[in-house]
Amino acid sequence: MSFTYSTLKTAIQNYVDSTETTFVATLPTFITQTEERILKNVWLDNFKKNVTGNASSGTTYLAMPSDFLAPFSLAVINNSTYDYLLLKQVSFMKSYKPVSTDTGVPKYYAEFNSDSFILAPTPNAAFEFELHYFYRPASLTSGADSGTTWLSENANNCMLYGALVEAATFLKMDPAEIGGYEQRFQDALDRLRNTSEGAGTQSQYRYDQVRIPTT
Repeated sequence: MSFTYSTLKTAIQNYVDSTETTFVATLPTFITQTEERILKNVWLDNFKKNVTGNASSGTTYLAMPSDFLAPFSLAVINNSTYDYLLLKQVSFMKSYKPVSTDTGVPKYYAEFNSDSFILAPTPNAAFEFELHYFYRPASLTSGADSGTTWLSENANNCMLYGALVEAATFLKMDPAEIGGYEQRFQDALDRLRNTSEGAGTQSQYRYDQVRIPTT
């Protein structure tokens, strides 16, 4: 069973038996919060893409795409060769490059904030970079009531029970009921994780792992 935006909103209301005005107006928030929980817990191959960008000499930061969710790999293209950077924590970057004027071909990168990566060493020339990343798809709430998304069609139980956790919490329902919805949400997440080709990417391709070129 898949959900349209309309049928998911109706299902949430039916499960918790509420059509109160403020509650109904908050339904989109329940859904977007659920989408975010799913996307941050299961890295889905369906939501990967590649982009290229440039950093000029002496520029420590590289802008993230607006739909960036998590990195898969980042490569610096140096003389037509792809050199894959290692993902690190910002604390490592600061200790590795304590002097901001140190430059070279970047070897490491970290998520500095929600808008940019920090590179180390600072590029000593203008370089092109290729980022392979998990992106945040358009929300079900951004379309028409009759619309669907990959998540609403393929992760319908995650969408339903995750939204019910948010809805039941909003309504201050009995903790046992909220816990029941949370358990069903986690069970649905496990099933999605087990069937997803991207299930292991978070551990396999993140910190301190050599990046493997992908097509």
